[in-house]
Amino acid sequence: MHYTVVERELELRLILSPERSIPVPARLSYRTDDPYAVHVTFHINSDSPVYWTFSRDLLVEGVFRPCGHGDVRVWPTKSQGRSVVLMALSSPDGDALLEAPAAQVSAWLERTLRVVPPGTEGEQLGIDDALDQLLAR
Repeated sequence: MHYTVVERELELRLILSPERSIPVPARLSYRTDDPYAVHVTFHINSDSPVYWTFSRDLLVEGVFRPCGHGDVRVWPTKSQGRSVVLMALSSPDGDALLEAPAAQVSAWLERTLRVVPPGTEGEQLGIDDALDQLLAR
């Protein structure tokens, strides 16, 4: 099974308070064999990285307008004159508010959308082919 991976390393900021934030190296990953999801790996001061997976649509929409509810919320804003995307993540282990540079996130998302245009995710999974074969019998 051949699939394509679109990755981007970038520095996020973990917002600790309105005045304090710390840099967090992160990697955005998108794989054509999991076409509805985006994967974010955070390297926070610990031995093992933290992994989050959520809907690509959520991140695409969150670059433009607030969206999401529950565990993952994403919204655009300005920070010191720069366009940023904020991601609020909630888990049983705790909550985190991360700030990402909007231009870098958007550029990476555009690459994923070129690889798998919106609305064609199902084709990536071969669902249509499998259904055709099933119905052809």
